[in-house]
Amino acid sequence: MILASSILEERGDRLRMLASDDTLTARSLVAPLFVTDGNDPPVEIPSLPGMQRLNISDTLRECETLTGLGIRAVALFPVIADEYKDHTATYALREDGLFPRILRALQDAHPQLILIADVALDPYSTHGHDGLLNAQGEVMNDPTVAHLSKLAVLLAQAGAGVVAPSDMMDGRVRSIRNALNSSGCHTTSILSYAAKFASAFYGPFRDAVSSSQKTYLDKRTYQLDPANASQAIRDALLDVEEDADALMVKPAGLYLDIIARLRERTTLPLAAYQVSGEYAQIHAATRTGWLNLDRARDESLAAIRRAGADFILTYFAREAASALLQRSAA
Repeated sequence: MILASSILEERGDRLRMLASDDTLTARSLVAPLFVTDGNDPPVEIPSLPGMQRLNISDTLRECETLTGLGIRAVALFPVIADEYKDHTATYALREDGLFPRILRALQDAHPQLILIADVALDPYSTHGHDGLLNAQGEVMNDPTVAHLSKLAVLLAQAGAGVVAPSDMMDGRVRSIRNALNSSGCHTTSILSYAAKFASAFYGPFRDAVSSSQKTYLDKRTYQLDPANASQAIRDALLDVEEDADALMVKPAGLYLDIIARLRERTTLPLAAYQVSGEYAQIHAATRTGWLNLDRARDESLAAIRRAGADFILTYFAREAASALLQRSAA
């Protein structure tokens, strides 16, 4: 018999491992990784300087480096070949698909590493939306939630310790929790993208995952209005009621007020995603000599921590952790 208290403790411990005090540490950093199929060498992502699309073997090596720097978690995003994409994201549910194979390989090679799996349909669809569309091109909430719940179970069974629904559909946290429990994945944690805004700062990410229409994709019908803080707080607290284990604010730097307000309203672990556009603009300014890269990086991450984020998904994770390690050894 599985005791509910032990399940909740295990789920909570996994995410509390990423939290420390207000000082930025390597364990409070989560490294996003873009993984592709095949054996091609790493491919640079021009809009994300220093980031690459990695095959599975290179991902294993990168995770070895990250763990050596003290990083405890990676957030994984599959880059799906166009030939596997269709209107209804059917490839998302294939047990032999790219994402389950990534997770199984990483779990075998790095069993102590926390694997955070993105639960979304946009990498698998020809239209690039986070949900299934009807004949009029409108996102259908309930069919999307059902698809996402099946995907979350598939990824949990493949080795994800944390599933992270990033779609912003209504009711998906409760549906995913029920699906996980019904499938025996009681200890799998849910990191909900609870306050995800319809931001103009996602363009480089869409380049990285080869999402159709990229920067021009309009997701304002289901992502949050950047001007509406009250709705963001309400939506996030609904996810708490639906049994999320941690909450995410995305983007991070532009929404420090949302992070701070949520920190006051919940004791759950709180994550923030320093998104691709935030990362890219710092790099762009440093290339002109207008900013110092190391100082701008460290200040931006410190601000996110100061606002109340327990851990940060950031493309700076590897170099920030390396800098922290060098300072501690000095």
